[in-house]
Amino acid sequence: MKPVIVVHGGAGRIFKEREEGSRAGVVRAALQGYGILKRRGSALDAVEEAVRSMEDDPHFNAGYGSVLNEKGEVEMDAIIMDGKNLDSGAVSAVKCIANPIKLARLVMEKTKHMLLTGCGAHLFAQAMGIPDTPGETLITERSRERWKKNLEPDSNPEEFQKDLGTVGAVAIDSEGNVACATSTGGLSNKLIGRVGDTACIGMSPEMAADTALDYMKTRVGGLGGVIVVNNSGEWAARFSTKQMSWATVKDDQLHYGIYAGERHTKSVDEALTSESEGF
Repeated sequence: MKPVIVVHGGAGRIFKEREEGSRAGVVRAALQGYGILKRRGSALDAVEEAVRSMEDDPHFNAGYGSVLNEKGEVEMDAIIMDGKNLDSGAVSAVKCIANPIKLARLVMEKTKHMLLTGCGAHLFAQAMGIPDTPGETLITERSRERWKKNLEPDSNPEEFQKDLGTVGAVAIDSEGNVACATSTGGLSNKLIGRVGDTACIGMSPEMAADTALDYMKTRVGGLGGVIVVNNSGEWAARFSTKQMSWATVKDDQLHYGIYAGERHTKSVDEALTSESEGF
């Protein structure tokens, strides 16, 4: 089986000045995950590494770069799932953790539970030796300004949700095992303790993705994005929003884009050279 990884940086609106950073971020995540797969690493390790990369990137609403809740704090959700045995682990409303996806994997592998939240998740992180990260260091200036703007009496918080989203990755490894991972900072100015659907488990990849997006639009009037990989290594990255940053690597070829119909292609070697030179 030839390994494949697909990643996305969130479906919605991406401001012009952030497009290149978003493209570079998903490309970097895809390359790092694919590097693990090429060394015959597991799909689980690959998706965790890809999401960790995006959690560390301020262009994405996850980890460092997460939006703030009503008190101006970062609270994050994350989930990881192993298709080999359908095990999963998730955390929600976690604070002071640099990489929630790593904690979600520990929940899957070190507990009998699927989901830990809030204070319980924090105590578990301490027991697992995950260092506390001061909450202030996870806050970007952009997130702080967005939070302040939403506190103004005439603000429209819904308008600011259009360029938010999750980050995610799906992969299949050389053994044919599939895994996925997702992480998010949630909604700007959300209530304390709010948990979104990221931490909840719930045809051809293209048809499956399009069917899901069509159902979302007709049933609840919602827009979104989907990444899919099946057990044959076929993949899809689809979205009904204006934009979604995405990248995939298969057969040592990198593909990536942001707009509908946009698809850049280069070899992994060329992409790694570009990455080392600052993309």
